[in-house]
Amino acid sequence: MALVAVAGDSISAGSPLWDPDPGVRARIASPDERSQWQWWAGQAEARLEFRTTAVYGERTDQIARRLDLVLPGADVLVVQGGINDVVQRRPVEEAARNLEAMLARGRAAGLALAVTDVLPWNNGDERAAADIRRLNGLIRELAASAGVTLLPFHDTLADPADPSRMREGLTDDGDHPSVEGHGLLGERAFRLDVEL
Repeated sequence: MALVAVAGDSISAGSPLWDPDPGVRARIASPDERSQWQWWAGQAEARLEFRTTAVYGERTDQIARRLDLVLPGADVLVVQGGINDVVQRRPVEEAARNLEAMLARGRAAGLALAVTDVLPWNNGDERAAADIRRLNGLIRELAASAGVTLLPFHDTLADPADPSRMREGLTDDGDHPSVEGHGLLGERAFRLDVEL
């Protein structure tokens, strides 16, 4: 078994139909555990166990404050975040530095590392789309220079006709993946370049 620590925002929490926090999950009308990419990745590779800390609406600096909740005993760290930095009009360079710092903490703990890029945001405007493109470019550079696995969340769900949007059926609310979208992230985008 390999324990995969996941630190992220509502995308990793499983919004809109799931949340790792039982208190939050109790407020969801019809929770569905398939509304998390980790569930699908675990179905595809039974040797994986996931420990997730992910909170709706959090920026990368806030995600970093919770990192120690998932690191103990982990074999792999997946860092996911950045859309809320874009939504809150924070500098994308700052978000990239926060992601880099979390990965450095995982490296110092001896973990294998992966980082996701940022999904398209159907409810966003041109400014948000440009910020997502810039942040994803910084994430790609970070992954390449640090030897970190890049999980291509953006392109997995992007509409080829308009890459600033998720394809129809892959989001229910324009902000988060649908169950089908989470399935594609877990089955196609998630991969580990490490021995299990």
